[in-house]
Amino acid sequence: MAPRLIVSADGAEAFEGWRASFARHAPDIAILSWFDPDTKREDADYALVWECSDDDLRAMHHLRGILCTGAGVNHLIASPDFPHHVKLVRMGGGETGALMADYVLWASIGLLRDARTWALQQSGHVWARNLVSRTSSQTHVTVLGYGQIGAVVAQSLARAGFVVSAWRRSGESGRDGGVDVHVGREVLPDLLARTDLLVNLLPSTPQTRGLLDGAFLSGLKPGAGLVNVGRGDHLVESALLDALERGHLSGAVLDVQAQEPLGPDSPLWDHPKITLTPHIASEASREAQVIYLAEVIRQIERGESPALLYDRARGY
Repeated sequence: MAPRLIVSADGAEAFEGWRASFARHAPDIAILSWFDPDTKREDADYALVWECSDDDLRAMHHLRGILCTGAGVNHLIASPDFPHHVKLVRMGGGETGALMADYVLWASIGLLRDARTWALQQSGHVWARNLVSRTSSQTHVTVLGYGQIGAVVAQSLARAGFVVSAWRRSGESGRDGGVDVHVGREVLPDLLARTDLLVNLLPSTPQTRGLLDGAFLSGLKPGAGLVNVGRGDHLVESALLDALERGHLSGAVLDVQAQEPLGPDSPLWDHPKITLTPHIASEASREAQVIYLAEVIRQIERGESPALLYDRARGY
């Protein structure tokens, strides 16, 4: 019997789009609608989700796998009703990494050339030349997080000419292509002190929440820039604002915020040194997502472990 995937991601209005894409790219998988009153939840083998209520999660205890349309799954596992015995897999695939690499390259060059000032000048009809003579080859970028996506991002920056280091909590250190990989918390102070641009791609765990606080940001090289594409709960926003006001940081590009959508009264909206994007850095096309998700289901059916299987011990 074909594996049966019940879809709740993106709401009832998106179901036909998911169904049609699976029919094109993975006709071997049967697609059910979470919102069809005639569909029995217990008939499904897998669920495709984004946000779920506690009641929804209680209806998933029989599944072989829960597939999330996002790279972050903390909002799911935070529920006391999450079925931890069911495999949980995060969104991935080649297009996801490529989109993130393009976004971070755009953000890094924008910070390097102070492009935010150009945008503000154009908005105010101001003609002023804010010259920047530093090149990418003179700019040291540190990428926090060197997993599947972090490695793609770091290697992309290196190919673009930046001097690139990456940091991860565990694993092997050394040279990986054009990237110097560093391991362990004890190496961070020296690494941060040499960093012109910091790119955060860490997962959200008890160890990383609030990591980008005042002390951490003060450890960066004076005049450094920040790109946060990890999680909103990594960054202490008041600490960022303080570092920008003091001139210790020169600018920030933020794709994730602690509150999403960002509240209308947030000081982040109008800060002249902050560029905001609405959590769109790396959302793959429907077709790319379906191809990835279909392969995840096939892997689980074969008894294999997908690469982005949630690990409760690690917290991501």
